Amino acid sequence: MEHIALYRAWRPQSFRDMVGQQHIIQTLQNAIREQRVSHAYLFSGPRGTGKTSAAKILAKAVNCERGPAAEPCNECESCRRITSGAVMDVQEIDAASNRGVEEIRDLREKVKYAPTEVRQKVYIIDEVHMLTTEAFNALLKTLEEPPPHVMFILATTEPHKLPATIISRCQRFDFRRVSLEEQTDRLRQISQEEGIEAENEALQYIARLSDGGMRDALSILDQIASFTGGHVSYEQVLSMTGGIASEQFGKLAQAILEGDVGQVLMLVEGFMQEGKSADKCMENLLYYFRDLLMIQMIPQADKLTDRVLHPEEYKEMASAFSRKQLFQMIDTLNHYQSEMKYASQPQTLFEVALLKLCGIPREAGESDRPQEAAADSAVINQLKQQVASLEKKLERFIKSGAAPAAGNSGSSRPAAPPAPRMSSAAKIPANMDQFVASKGSPEFMEIQRQWAHILQGVKEEKVTVHAWFMDGEPVSATDDALLVAFKNNIHRETTEKPANKQVIEGVLHSVLGKPYHLVTMMQRDWSASMEGSAQPKEELKLEHEHESKDPNSKPWIDEALQMFGEDLVVIKD
Repeated sequence: MEHIALYRAWRPQSFRDMVGQQHIIQTLQNAIREQRVSHAYLFSGPRGTGKTSAAKILAKAVNCERGPAAEPCNECESCRRITSGAVMDVQEIDAASNRGVEEIRDLREKVKYAPTEVRQKVYIIDEVHMLTTEAFNALLKTLEEPPPHVMFILATTEPHKLPATIISRCQRFDFRRVSLEEQTDRLRQISQEEGIEAENEALQYIARLSDGGMRDALSILDQIASFTGGHVSYEQVLSMTGGIASEQFGKLAQAILEGDVGQVLMLVEGFMQEGKSADKCMENLLYYFRDLLMIQMIPQADKLTDRVLHPEEYKEMASAFSRKQLFQMIDTLNHYQSEMKYASQPQTLFEVALLKLCGIPREAGESDRPQEAAADSAVINQLKQQVASLEKKLERFIKSGAAPAAGNSGSSRPAAPPAPRMSSAAKIPANMDQFVASKGSPEFMEIQRQWAHILQGVKEEKVTVHAWFMDGEPVSATDDALLVAFKNNIHRETTEKPANKQVIEGVLHSVLGKPYHLVTMMQRDWSASMEGSAQPKEELKLEHEHESKDPNSKPWIDEALQMFGEDLVVIKD
């Protein structure tokens, strides 16, 4: 491919040409000087960091006609032929294509023979993690006891996939990502020597895009220089790599901060008109908010940002968001980026993700932990005040109540029977007779047929409401009301809350095609009504009449039980 020609021309030919791996280079050079070269090496690290280049340089260094030397001369016959790949004793094997046990067995047979052209045989196995288990087992014995004239160099980007028995028989060197400064300096040097006019910001952005891989950085530089005729500008790098300038993302972030949905969608449409892809926009926006988080949390973040070249210009924007808000935005974008891989309409998914960001409130979290603790403390104090207020109300109820009957002075429970207290929370509909008469109406039969759809609709709207509503069962319906009977009073009371009731009534309207008012009652009361019992009427009377004519009744007891529950209330005379 045309755009990798620059990398081929500038591929390291000696250890001094390597970028960013000084600790490895120094160790290898010392081993060569002291003639303590190992029989097996494992070079691991990210792509494009120089693993295969270092392996070839090491092969030249141990076979150089003027050596072995810490640096190959690159002038003798051996060095030049190894560089061109013309020496049969130095072989580079692609494990992705030769991963079977037969290939490794063939290699074991060849290892036995002494080198014919150079001093030492060198086998470079690239992407060694691709070998099969059988192939690793075949290689194991050779690695453990190789002939003295053989060296193995294993290179991989995924060392965790190698068996521990293989790793333990090698000297392992971990290649690191090349730093931004080192990459930028090397790109600037290459540009000057190749006659390429490149802006400093463009080189910095290319270095950031390469994610620490020098090979990727050179490929991008070569591609852009070939297209632009030797002049590389920041705008051209953005245009050709699908990137978006931080200033444009700044406008988008401002619109998200203000909740301006119209402006957000207009900016997205502008990106699409410029030929940007939705997945690339999502990736760049994720990096942008990550950079804002770095700028907010770390004062000197100029070396920690991935896409923002001048962090100091974005401190104001970073401070406009809270930390929790930025964390939530990054989580949301990351989720939708994963979903986008399988989406047929990625632009729509990108727009939905941005609308989600607009809905994240500023008060979702404060930027500092002490402030969070203060907020929690305020909530706790508020709850304590509410409990104290309830205790005072209960005390006033007790003081204003009737004295206990003479015969009950030593009793730990009042003389009032428990049945009225249990039924005081019950609720009997005012038009109970209409519901009893309509229990077999066509409207109600249709609701029963649609009940499964109604429950599913409630679940889709709000799963917590569905959990409470599941306890209910439709028992009757009139023209504009649906009666649902509950077994558990807590479930009924929670369902009756205005917000939950609104969700259910909205689903009823959607499924049944007409508005219905939700009415609830207890199952036992409905059964009593169907049997013609007078008990529900007495309970209805008790619910609406807080003043009992019975001198032994204690209305404040019912109030306390309803507030706190029977388990928490202890009644003493």
